[in-house]
Amino acid sequence: MLKGWSLWVFLGGFVVRYVIIGIVAIAAVVAATLTLLPPTHRASMQYVGSPSGYEAFVPSGTISYKETDPIGDLILPNGTTLTNVIWNGQYASTINQNHNQINQLNNQFVGQTDPVNNQPYVNLQDFYVVKGQVPIMQVTINGQPYYVIEANNINPANIAGFYTYDKWVPNFEVAINTPGTTAAVIPGNSPVYDWANVTGTLVYETHLYQHYIIGFSGGDVLVQPNRTIIPYGINNNIPASAYFSNFVVPPQVYNSSS
Repeated sequence: MLKGWSLWVFLGGFVVRYVIIGIVAIAAVVAATLTLLPPTHRASMQYVGSPSGYEAFVPSGTISYKETDPIGDLILPNGTTLTNVIWNGQYASTINQNHNQINQLNNQFVGQTDPVNNQPYVNLQDFYVVKGQVPIMQVTINGQPYYVIEANNINPANIAGFYTYDKWVPNFEVAINTPGTTAAVIPGNSPVYDWANVTGTLVYETHLYQHYIIGFSGGDVLVQPNRTIIPYGINNNIPASAYFSNFVVPPQVYNSSS
């Protein structure tokens, strides 16, 4: 009587016996072996920022992560800035394109003079505002720690793109999170264009750049409760939802004398 499963094969008069090893026994050995292997490390998702506030991602370049992704800073409503932040997922390629375009225009115009107020043009910066908390993961790439924004986990309606003076992006972030801040359109005959400072230059410069970048519209300002204004432009390459309607289509015209 044969024990177990066996297969008899007759080849050239010789009998070759192949014993099929029990499948259950193999599975048991494999399972036991796998329990001895170290588990794969997976960073857990966490959420940063305010559920009702706005965070700003400010790209500065690209990095090879899952794709060629934007990398930069993430400014939180409380003023904390996270560095080495990668934006991965939806709009990553759009952000790369927008950032390259604004850098090209800065290289072309910065150093020249605003013909209205006779002040030098300044560097404009693209940045991307997220309403609500931002999902991030901590990863290590070549020994360097990074944060990764998992953009596919963000409702597209909660993302909008803007431009302003590069040194004023943190000011914009503070202003948009300050109760009482509103948005307004600068009319073409406004005396703000004549102001011999960065504010006057920036209002004109956002109008200038919109002629070179499809989806760029300029000439708007955030008006803070103390009446300080921050000129900015809109990035329509990332469609903004009703959450940002007052900033994308300001409901009022700015009057510098009021």
